Order: sequence, then C-alpha cells, then structure tokens
Amino acid sequence: MDPARRLGPAEIDVFAQLAVSTLLLGGIYALIAVGLTLIFGIMRVVNFAHGEYLMLGMYLAFWAFSLLALDPYVVLPASLVIFFVVGLLTYALVMRGVIHASHNVQIFTTVGLSIALQNVALVLWTGDFRVIRPWHSSVVIRLGGTAFNLSQVVAFAVAVALTIGLLLFMRRTHTGRVMRATAQDRDAATLMGIDTDRVYRLTFAIGIACVGAAGALVAPLYATYPQAGLQFVLIAYVVVVLGGLGDMAGALLGSLIVAAVEVAGSYVFGAAWKEVLYFVLFIGVLVFRPAGLFGQRGAETLGA
Repeated sequence: MDPARRLGPAEIDVFAQLAVSTLLLGGIYALIAVGLTLIFGIMRVVNFAHGEYLMLGMYLAFWAFSLLALDPYVVLPASLVIFFVVGLLTYALVMRGVIHASHNVQIFTTVGLSIALQNVALVLWTGDFRVIRPWHSSVVIRLGGTAFNLSQVVAFAVAVALTIGLLLFMRRTHTGRVMRATAQDRDAATLMGIDTDRVYRLTFAIGIACVGAAGALVAPLYATYPQAGLQFVLIAYVVVVLGGLGDMAGALLGSLIVAAVEVAGSYVFGAAWKEVLYFVLFIGVLVFRPAGLFGQRGAETLGA
C-alpha cells in the first residue's frame, strides 16, 4: 500500500467504528477492573471470585427484568446498595479471617469462593444461557459512518461516571485519603490511629459494589449464565497488570488498551483470536515491564 495514499470514505468509516467500539467497551471494562485493582491496592488480595459477583449482578438484572419488568439500568442503584452489603458480609464471613494470612491462603480462599458461587448459581438457575432484550437494546444510533445501540452508550456513560466518581472519592475525600494511606503503609496507618479493619471492610464493599453494578450494565449486552464472570475477570486481570497493580488511573487507561486490542484483533484476525492477542500483550508486560505499562508502583501506591 502506498503510504501517501489517502484513506477512502469506507476506510475512514471502519476506523471510526473501531474507535467508537473501543471507547464503549473500554468504559465497561474499566468499571469491572477498578474494583479489582482497588481491593488489591489496599488489601493486597487478588480476589479470584471477582467475576462471580459480576455474574450475580447479571442475574439480579435478569430476574428483575423477567419477573418485575424492571429495566436493568433502573435496577442499577439497587444493585450498588445490594452488592455493597454483599461485600460487607463477604468480608465479615470470609475475608477478615485471611486478610493477614499468606498469599497462598488468600488465593485458595478466593478460588474456593469463586467455585462455590458458580455452583450455587448452577444449582439455583441451571446452566442455561439467559438473555434479556430491553427496549433500548434495539435502538440503533448512527453518527457519521458509525453505528451502535443505545444500551452500549448508556452502559459506557454510567460505567465511566462511576469510575470517575470513585477516582474523585479516593483523591478528594478524607476517607479516600485514609484508604490510600493504609495502602501505602499499613503499619504506619495503624500507628496513626487508623482502623485498618474498617478500611479493609469498606474497600472490599466498594470493590464488590462496582463489579455488581457492572453486572447490571452488561446484562443487556451479554448472555447470563453461571460461568459468565470468568471471561470478564480474566480481562480485568489483564487490565490491572497493564495499568500497574493497584493503580486506578492506570486501570482506566489499561481498559482502553485491552478494548482496542480486542476490537482491532477481532476485526483483523477474527473474534476467536481476541483473547490470544490480549494475553500475549499480558505476558509481554509481565516479562518486560512487570510494574505496568505506565510505570506505576502498583504494590506500594494507589492512584499516586
């Protein structure tokens, strides 16, 4: 191809569509990943059950729509409250006992929790794929040469708003500063009179509330089934590592990178290759830049 050749209208439309798809997808991935990176950044726990809470959020939206005819986005505020409480209960019943244990114990605990939640969902709701189609999922918006449905736009807007709101909370509020101080030095925070157990409890609840809300947002876009969270949590792990472990702003940028790789890879090589491409990127970052693409000190700081 001649480098000097100008792109035709059709090629410009393709690039515009890919860019819009990347942006819309990246916003949703950001909300999923930011809860995971928040929990890791402050508690130093990799929550392998993170995807299962997203799956439960999808089921909440599905049953609210099927039984009560409630739109998933109407259920969103209730989802935030419900999963905040679920996070508090999970911390009290499961995570508090292992927060100071070795990483192996934490990993086995969260993996066991993941398997338990998957099987509970399987017993209660079977393994059938369940799909909801609210009215906005069939509304197509056309802008120039691009086309996308209203559900994608609403999910993106809400996800970005919640992500930015959480970033502002962590940077601008006293509670956020206390949480960041605990992330930077747990022992020093304790000596300064900070109740670290309360910080961990709040952190876990906020992280689970974020991913529960993400479940309600993606329910109109993806099928709901007991293993639905697995595909999203794998993406969240890639995002967190790309952005720098524990760094929330990095997770936001990492989400856009992973979305771009997925969208462009699906267009060029086919949808079957998208996971291969971003996991190659994931391995490359671990090998050559383990601190993350943006050079954040993930294990030592949060959003600094």
